[in-house]
This record gives sequence, C-alpha cells and structure tokens, in this order.
Amino acid sequence: MREDGRAPAAAAHFPVVESTVTHEGMMSTLRVDRIAMPGGRVASREVAQRPDAVAIVPLTSDGDVVMLRQYRHPVGRYELEVPAGLLDVDGEEEADAAQRELTEEIGMAAGTLERLTRFWNSAGWSDEATTVFVGRDLRPATPDDDFVAEAEEADMQVLRVPLAEAVALVCSGEITDAKTVIGLLLVGCDGAITL
Repeated sequence: MREDGRAPAAAAHFPVVESTVTHEGMMSTLRVDRIAMPGGRVASREVAQRPDAVAIVPLTSDGDVVMLRQYRHPVGRYELEVPAGLLDVDGEEEADAAQRELTEEIGMAAGTLERLTRFWNSAGWSDEATTVFVGRDLRPATPDDDFVAEAEEADMQVLRVPLAEAVALVCSGEITDAKTVIGLLLVGCDGAITL
C-alpha cells in the first residue's frame, strides 16, 4: 500500500505488460493498460487517473444538512448533493480541502470535521477516491479574495434539508449522487451521530 492509501499501480498477480496514455485532459488522464491475467492471458483495461476528492455533510445544530442543487453535465441534470471538490491544490490536506470547499460552495466553515470514510468512486475503471467528512459547529465564512464561482458553480442553489428528509430522499431514489448517498447514510445511521 502506498503512503496515500492507494494500491500499487499493479498488484503482483496482475503485472502491467504495457501501458499507453490515450488522453491527457484538464483534470484526468486516460490510459490503456495491458495486464497479465492468471492463466497467461493478457487483457486490456482502460484506467482514468484523477485527483482524489473530499465531500462534506455539513450538519447544522438543529439537524439540517446544508446541500447544493448543482447541474452535472455528464448526466444532463441537476443533482442534490453535499459540498465536495477535488484535491487540486498542491500539498493541501484533506481536511483543509474540505474547509475550502465548504467556504467556497456554501459560505460556511466547520468548527469540527470528522472523517467518516474513504471510498473508490469507480474501482473498475478509475483510481479516484473520495474522503467523506461530517462538518459540525458551522459558522459563516468568506472564500479567499481570489475565488470566483464559475460555470456550474455560479449556478448552484444552497438548500437546508432536515437530515431525516435527506435520508428519505436517498431511500426513495431521488438523491442518486454517490458521495451524497454514502455521506447521508453514514450520518443518518442510528447512533452514528449525536445532534
């Protein structure tokens, strides 16, 4: 296991025979790995390399979750989500990124952050992982002077949703964003959090 918690590039049982980068984009690199499979076959696997991310379930003292309604182009619709963002600042720690995202997206900071879990976004084809926090003791905060909300972020709507209602929206299939589903269910589990 690497220091950052990721597995080595190729496990000993599945060595990479050849790796070809097919696309280098703004925040992702796509490559095709040819890997030796058990029994001697060689198989091709597409891999998306992306920075890791953080997500935060901001919980108010009266039990509301501060959420965002944000347009997501790949799925062509608005999604109800918790604040989140990529670890795209060199050397930034996960908790610092979480505070930055809270400030930039909902204008708040958390007095306390508790790490809930870390999950692979899509282990079958990407190396991106998201660390989920619950943020409590929220207070107003102002983003850095150089921050400007652009594109979809300039169109986000901030909402307060009672935690029980947010969990019900997960159970009914109305909230489908993975980081949000995971965060809300972890926070909403009986005994997982005390308001």
